[in-house]
Amino acid sequence: MTTLIAEDLLLLLLDDVKGTPTSSYLDTALGGALLVELALAEAVHVQERTSVWSSAKVLVDPGVAVADPVLGAALTRVAERERSASDLVNRLGKGAKDALADRLVERGLLTRHDDRVLGLFPRTRWLAADTRHEGAVRGALTAVLVQGLAPDARTGALVALLAAVDKAPSAVDHPGVPAREIKRRAKQVAEGTWAAKAVQDAIAASVAAITAGITAATVATTASS
Repeated sequence: MTTLIAEDLLLLLLDDVKGTPTSSYLDTALGGALLVELALAEAVHVQERTSVWSSAKVLVDPGVAVADPVLGAALTRVAERERSASDLVNRLGKGAKDALADRLVERGLLTRHDDRVLGLFPRTRWLAADTRHEGAVRGALTAVLVQGLAPDARTGALVALLAAVDKAPSAVDHPGVPAREIKRRAKQVAEGTWAAKAVQDAIAASVAAITAGITAATVATTASS
């Protein structure tokens, strides 16, 4: 089954039983995943920073088309005007969860459940229906994070995105291996040279943007408490 990195990331960051996200930063992470997928498709690249004060801008590579409708919509958003990666991960992530989850429902990987909390507040949960694909993704991640195998570009990108939201240990079975070691390995993979420079640049920019968003949210929460 062919899936987007963002779809695999969504499967990994949804609780299979509760059907709710396990990360508060899911939308931003999904935006980063879409940006990375566009880089893998050679549809966009991250412009070199001209100074320490400038932000990394994402530019569309002309003449490259993407067939996937979700990626196509993301590419259209990138092409609107020159924006930073930190701006784009939030824009691309807005509404991505529902769009991607609906596709996973159509493919039989998730089921949608609409109900109300306390009988008043509507909510949607996405429960696991067929976990075989997710199991294969987790197996590829385990080979990299636990067994130490070299990642391909797709798995490496997924590791980097999981590391950005501090969810690498929960994505793999690691009996006897401390979570801190999985985190160390995930960081090592994220900073590795297993993909073309354009892809690595997009991953680095996306991870930096996600991390900055998490930091800003944490500071805001602390200040308000």
